[in-house]
Amino acid sequence: MRPGELVYTCGPASLLAAVEALVPAEQLRLERFTPVAADDSANAAFEVELARSGRILTVPADNSILQTLREAGLDVLHSCTEGTCGTCETDVLDGQADHRDSVLSPQERAAGDTLMICVSRARSPRLVLDL
Repeated sequence: MRPGELVYTCGPASLLAAVEALVPAEQLRLERFTPVAADDSANAAFEVELARSGRILTVPADNSILQTLREAGLDVLHSCTEGTCGTCETDVLDGQADHRDSVLSPQERAAGDTLMICVSRARSPRLVLDL
């Protein structure tokens, strides 16, 4: 494998684990059949600011960003609602994301430029999203 080439794979957990052992994380893109389990026991409410409209919504502890947006009448792209497909990936303009998806690489998570609104939450009191 040459530097800069990416490996895209999907499949059962055992296959993905084998590929992860062979391919550097920065060159690997995975699609899982089942979501990574997240501990939601410490979930707290936070605010989401929609940069394009300036609208501010409160995401309750028991709701996702996606659910909150849809309940507010916004139509946003989504598919799996489990953090496995990447369809709802949204740019983060400000704030710190709590990534709970199975899509982003460790480097992408550390950069904090995007998050999956179907499962991810905020580590900061407010996220500003490019919506």
